[in-house]
Amino acid sequence: MSQSMWKDRTFIVNLARLALPIAAQSLMLSAVGVADTLMLGALEQNAMSAVSLATKIQFIQNMLMSSFVAALVALGAQYWGKKDTASMSRLFGIALRLNGLTSIAFFVVCEFFPEAIMLAFTNDSELISIAAGYLRIAAWSYLLTGLSQSYLALLKISDHASETAAISSTAVVINIGLNAVLIFGLLGAPRMGVRGAAIATLAARIAETVWAVGLSFRKGYIRPNLMDVVRRDRRLSGDYCRTMLPLLGAGMLWGVGFTAYSAFMGHIDQDAPAANSVASSAIELVCCLCNGLASGGGILVGNALGAGDLERGKLYGQRICRLSFLVGILTSLVMLGITPLLLQIVHLNDTAYAYLRGMLLVMSVYTIGRVVNTITINGIFAAGGDTLFDMYSLAVTMWGLALPLAALGTFVFHWPVWLIYACTCLDEVGKIPWVMAHFRKYKWVRDLTV
Repeated sequence: MSQSMWKDRTFIVNLARLALPIAAQSLMLSAVGVADTLMLGALEQNAMSAVSLATKIQFIQNMLMSSFVAALVALGAQYWGKKDTASMSRLFGIALRLNGLTSIAFFVVCEFFPEAIMLAFTNDSELISIAAGYLRIAAWSYLLTGLSQSYLALLKISDHASETAAISSTAVVINIGLNAVLIFGLLGAPRMGVRGAAIATLAARIAETVWAVGLSFRKGYIRPNLMDVVRRDRRLSGDYCRTMLPLLGAGMLWGVGFTAYSAFMGHIDQDAPAANSVASSAIELVCCLCNGLASGGGILVGNALGAGDLERGKLYGQRICRLSFLVGILTSLVMLGITPLLLQIVHLNDTAYAYLRGMLLVMSVYTIGRVVNTITINGIFAAGGDTLFDMYSLAVTMWGLALPLAALGTFVFHWPVWLIYACTCLDEVGKIPWVMAHFRKYKWVRDLTV
């Protein structure tokens, strides 16, 4: 790795200033999943399995909204680089409009038709009943998600990444604390189990939304003009759509495919979703630094490109790409290191325990691909508006390879669970050479504001 990167103090300081708070935010958010898994697993394995499947609905919602927010971040970072806050406000209005409509749609589905939607994930009547009870309460938190995520994105790209970390971390503390109190009936509260986990999620989302919106009224923060939600700027709308639509396509391909993997587990037996729940929480926990580098590095590259300094943007992209391999190897080692600890602290029956052991070993290899591809595709490529590649690569590697193999292994050949799980991980590892070849074409080195 080039020594010049480590001697460039400005680059290191700015990257750390952006990436570390976002990584901390990602870590705290992942902690919620871990807490839910451990607490509900201690309560009852079926409760953990049901909630794990139910939250895949929110996962799909987040995939949609992540695309809307990613387009806001990619374009907004470049406009922040040229200090054009009026355009940032108009872009915020576009993103908030789309996020709001999505939040309402998911609220309606989860509040009024939870049993019907859960049939897509499992045919076990007990899991469906538990999950439906969770969704009817959690649906109210889904109404607020679009609003909070839009405001957090605006804070992140306007040099307030530390505030977004503080907001999310506080929301996580509220969520975990109320989880313990309401799931187990501590401090005189009623023992509510799964319903308590849903109420805790709603309370945390309310706190997050109030804080994020409230900050926009303070001096030194961007206060978006909410009339931009209903106004239409043809030029910016066109730029936004050209950036967002490939992200949306990729997000849906990945989100639906990833949800299908969980559905496969739900159709094997009650133990596979439980093991998968723990494995999913573990991967999100160890990939927090990767998420921080993807988001923070993307903002840094986008600022340089938007300011018209394409060579600096290209140099920063090259450095962050090299860092992705270092972080990928470290993350893989961490995954291997925490595997014995996870196997000791989770409460699973013998069958689920055996499933989890195989999944964690597979994941130690998968993490390298996950980290490198996330930082390069979601960070560097997106910063320059090069968003079509992700959709193409997912169509080939996930939908053309991993998903069909996993489906055949589940429903036709009845392979061991660890092998089916390995099939679901093929896409990330297999596309690294393709991602690197595309990186070197430098199609992402573009100023989107001109």
